[in-house]
Parts: sequence; C-alpha cells; structure tokens
Amino acid sequence: MLRREFHSRAIFVLNAVIGAALALPAAAYLLLPGKRKRAGGGWSDAGSVSSLTEQPRQAIIQRKRVDGWKTTLEEATAWVFKRDGKVTAFSPSCPHLGCGVSFKADQGGFYCPCHDSAFSIDGKVLTGPSPRPLDEFETKIEGDRLWLGSVRRSDEA
Repeated sequence: MLRREFHSRAIFVLNAVIGAALALPAAAYLLLPGKRKRAGGGWSDAGSVSSLTEQPRQAIIQRKRVDGWKTTLEEATAWVFKRDGKVTAFSPSCPHLGCGVSFKADQGGFYCPCHDSAFSIDGKVLTGPSPRPLDEFETKIEGDRLWLGSVRRSDEA
C-alpha cells in the first residue's frame, strides 16, 4: 500500500468516526423522545390551606405536560377539602372510564354520571362499576399554601 493511499484511507476512517460521534446523540434525541428525562410533573399550587373547609371544592391548578419534545402548561382540577385536620385532594376522574366526578352535598359524596358510580367523602366506592376508590394527589403544605404533586392510583397507596 502506498503512503498516499494509506493517508487517504486513514482520513476517511477518522472522518467516519467523527461523523458517527456527532450523529448518534442527535439521532437518539430525535428518534427516542420517550427515553429522555421528563420535565413534567412537579408540584402545583392549589391555593390557601386556611380557605379549605369540610365541603370539597374544585381547585384549578397549572400542570406541565410533556408530549415527546413539546412541553405545554395546561389547567387541571382537583377536589380539595380539609377534614379532621387532614387535607385531601382527589383526582376529578372516575377510575372506571375517566369521566369527570362531581361532588353532591345532598348525597354526602362524589358521583360519576357516566355509569352511576358513587363514592363516599373518603373516596371509597359506594355503588357502581368503578374498580377502585378515587385516586388521590400527593399533597404537601408550605406555610399557608397547598401544593399538589402527582396522582397516586388508589390501589397503590
């Protein structure tokens, strides 16, 4: 092999190695967005703890939603109340099929209109096809502010 041919091949191989070193991370970033660390979740401010009563009310919160490489801020709701000194925050989605539950003061609990599931004030199933109790948000209190984290499935608590 001639010296000129050796140098030509060595430069070709070196360029291929450098190109692969640059292309592989970029390709992984574009083709595998599910493998990246999520920016979503976190804690959302749900309002003042001192304003909570024993009657559940809907709190509007801001949540980060990550879809592939797109991050958006969207509104969500939670049923929040304080009973016996304990703050509770339920997800507004029925565990059966995800319909929105509402609080019925005259029935003393939550109600899902889609398939007539009824839940006690503790979130336990009273009637209907729901497979489990209402899901709860993680909660933490800092000063007089209530913060909601991620939703825990009621069968994982």
